[in-house]
This record gives sequence, structure tokens and C-alpha cells, in this order.
Amino acid sequence: MSDYRSVPVADSVHDRRTAVTQPGSTQPGSRMARRQAAAAAPPPPDDRPPRGHRSGGGPGGQNRMRVLAWVSIGLTSVMVAGALTAYTTYRDAFGNINQKSVKEDIINPRPPETGALNVLLVGSDTRAGQGNAKYGQALARQSDAGGKRTDTIILMHISPNRDKAQLISFPRDSMVQIPRCKNETTKQEMPARRDMINSAYNSGGIACTISTIETLTGIRVNHFVEVDFSGFKNIVDALGGIEICLKTAVNDKSSKLVLPAGTSLLNGEKALGYVRLRHYGDGSDIQRIKRQQIFLSKVVAKATSSELLTDVGRLRDFVAAAGKSVTMDPELANDTEELIRIAMSAKALTANGVKFITVPWGAAPDDPNRVVWTEPDAGELFKAIRTDTEVATPEPTSSTSAKPKAAVKPQQVRVQVLNGTKTFGKAREVADQLAKEGYKVVSVGNYTAPGGASLPKSEIHYTKTETATDHAVKLGTAVLPKPQAASGKVQASNVQPYTSTTGTATAGGATKGTPIIQLVVGEDFDSVKVTELPDSVKNNSITASEQKNVCT
Repeated sequence: MSDYRSVPVADSVHDRRTAVTQPGSTQPGSRMARRQAAAAAPPPPDDRPPRGHRSGGGPGGQNRMRVLAWVSIGLTSVMVAGALTAYTTYRDAFGNINQKSVKEDIINPRPPETGALNVLLVGSDTRAGQGNAKYGQALARQSDAGGKRTDTIILMHISPNRDKAQLISFPRDSMVQIPRCKNETTKQEMPARRDMINSAYNSGGIACTISTIETLTGIRVNHFVEVDFSGFKNIVDALGGIEICLKTAVNDKSSKLVLPAGTSLLNGEKALGYVRLRHYGDGSDIQRIKRQQIFLSKVVAKATSSELLTDVGRLRDFVAAAGKSVTMDPELANDTEELIRIAMSAKALTANGVKFITVPWGAAPDDPNRVVWTEPDAGELFKAIRTDTEVATPEPTSSTSAKPKAAVKPQQVRVQVLNGTKTFGKAREVADQLAKEGYKVVSVGNYTAPGGASLPKSEIHYTKTETATDHAVKLGTAVLPKPQAASGKVQASNVQPYTSTTGTATAGGATKGTPIIQLVVGEDFDSVKVTELPDSVKNNSITASEQKNVCT
């Protein structure tokens, strides 16, 4: 075969992106070069076999070489053209995304970044704009600025490793403390107040909604996505409709929805009525949230299905519809790679089921038509999201592998917690957190650093054995930020046996003879990673089977 080399295909999103952002470039891999390579017929390869083999191939062998060469060149050209077409589709769609910068309007202190990706999804019930004004009551339609509220508030949390996702729904009827915010129109500062959570959007827009969520949960919101009525309809229509199942028939004037009992394929118009439906079942916002979660899971499943992804025409229409139907912060809208990573994460996560969770709630004591978040369960949920961070394991001081050979459970790890700070009761506070997550705390005490100063950073100490190293690694994954690993034990003072808040000892489940790992708490200690959520949170989750086979 000749020395002709086909044009290399970009093997990543980054390569394609680099190629198309250099106008006029004719370097290898540039946009112009790739298009020329895809469009122009390359010179035919040498028909003769390579040197040293030309005498034994015969005419048939030469023909086979010619065919294989042309097939190779043809496939390469198709792949180059396909890569350019796919990227152009994404690029054009992303170019149509409405953008809104709100950084300067967030005036409250913001939680730290953790490595996770948290995107606030807002379904806006604004009546402003073409296609939206016909929804809602006549009073709301009297002017183009007929008011807006967040009809749906969901925080999409994707773990730092991008291997799991949780979508947290906030009931719009929740009575919460809304922080000081800028008025979206006048930019004047508004004082903090207690109000329904969706009213933050009405007066302060998405910036105030972000501040409210961050202040209430301590979770950093990295990006936001807004979808209004018309945008929602366009996305559903581009997917070819979504199939749902109803236990009983619906004839509701408020949501303009008429459907029979059983299974129905909803177009965009009917889908909007379905997710806004209130006068159905018990009529609560909580039941409506569950319907929205099930519906959204079906949207994600269909949008990431092989049926759509392999249909170039439908995929192009869907991406274009989605691009025109949403508003995002510029940092997300202009980061093509991040958008594609989110899309690919959603596709990968669909197979295992995405968790939908509603914030634990109860009826407001002063108004049965409103809800309040149940504590401490809501706080435990938010802490679990905040502590879902990349935590490196402590490095052992010997040649022993840093990774345990078998999964170590918290119940197997015995811990002595020592207070290395000047804060009274810190050891018991941390011990309580560890015990709640299943770790077997045997005792608490104090540690005095050289010179009597507080220990700046937490440390893990243990006697170097294979078992101790494995257990120290497990403990290290639970403490945030990551403790420093140190060899040998430290001298403790005022050591006392630990009992849980219920008055029972916690060390009984560990194997006899298991090494005791010392955790010396430093000033940098933040929290213990939450892995076990309260039953109220689990009961407010949508299971994978419910996402697929449920009649609401």
C-alpha cells in the first residue's frame, strides 16, 4: 500500500473544539484542513504491493489491496465529515442558548467549591414573552410583565467523580428565610424576609434564588438553567412526546389538561399541563413534585436513548430545540466541553437510575397550605451533598498498598478521637458524627501539640500494620478535609470511654484485636462525610422502578 496517510480524526471533544476555533487556519487538524480532507478525493494509492512482496501477490492480490485502500480512505473521510457535522450541530445549538450573567447580583457570601457540579434547574412560570402569556389566570395576563415564579426548583448534584447524580426538589410552597437580595429590575437591595421560596425568583430573579438555596443549604451552586413554558413544550415535542400513566382520568381546566386513565403519549402542550397539574390526587404540591420527578426521569431516559442518539435528524432537531429553549449563565453556556460532559454523565447515569429526592417536609404550623423543612433530616441531606467531595486517602508510611484489599466497613474501624484544638468539646462533637456514620468510637480525649498551640490540621495516627493501614485509609475517606497521615501513636490526656448520645457503647461491633486508629482533630476540621441518610429522605426518593413503571 502507498505512503498516503488519511487525515487523522479528532479523538476528543477538546480536539474538535480546538480545530474549529482557528479561522483561516490550514494547519493539520484545523477546521479548513479537515473540511478539505473530507470533501476532496485523495490521490489513489499505489496499486503495487509493498517492496519485497510485489512478485507473489498476483492481479487478485493487487485488486484486494486497491479495494482495502479505498475503503480505508472512504471511512476516514466519512468519520472526519461526521465529526465536523456533529460538532457543528452542538456548536450551533449552543450558540443559540440565551445567556444571563448574574454573578454581580449575588451579594451574599457563597459556599466553597467542592469539586462536585451543582446546577440549579428552574422551571419558570413567567407569562412574559411569546407563547407564555396564555397560561395562568387572567389577572396574570393583564400585562406582558404579568409576574413570574419558579414553578419548579431542582438542584442537580453530580458527584466529583461524575459517577452518580441526585436531583433535589424544593417544594415551591416551602416557607423559608430569604436573604437580602438585589431587586432584579431596580437593582436596589431588598431586606431579608420570611416567605415562600419561589417568591425569591419573583422579585430577585435567578440571582436571588441561587442566594436563597446557597444560604439555606450551604451548597455552592455552580451553574443555573432556566426553562419557561414554551421552552419546555419545544423540548418535549423534539423528543417525539413522553409516555405517562394515570390511575384516573383527568379533566382539569386550570392546567388545560384532558386525559383518560391509563397510558398516554403526551406532546409538549399536554406535558406542560401534566407537570403543572394541581387538582388531581390529594392536590398537594408534594404529589405534583413526584409527578414532575417521574416525568423528568422519562425525559432524561429518552434524551439519552440510543434511539435518539443514532438518529442524526432527530438528534439535530432536539439539540437545536433545547438550545433555543433555555437560559444559562455564560460560564456554562460557553463551555461546550462542560455541557457535553453533563450530557454524557446523564447518559451513563440513566442506566443505574438517577436519584430524585424531595427535601424532607412537614405542614407549616401556622398555615396548612404551606410546608416547612423537617429538621434535622433536611440538614443531614444538605450535609450529604456538601460532603460528597473528592477525598484522597492517607498515604501510609510503609510500602504497604494505600488501597485495602477488601472493602472495609465503618463498623470494623475502631477510633480514638482526640481534641487537638482549644475548642471545648470538639472531640465529642466529632466522635458523635463518626458514630452516626457507623464508626466504632472507643474513647475521646485531648492532645496537646508541642508548644501548647492548637493543631492546625487534623492528623491520623496508627501503628503500621497491614490491617491498621486499611482501617486508617477508610477513616481518612470520612473526614473532611483530608487528615494528614502520621506514623506512630501520640500521647493522649484526659481519655474517657465514649458512649453515644443514646448512652450505649459503640465499640462492640468491631472484631476483637482490631487496631485502634487515632484521629487528632485540628483547626481545619470541617465535618464527617454523610453516607447514611435519614429514613424521611429515603422515603421522599423516587426509586428506579417508580421512574420506569408507575401510574400516578
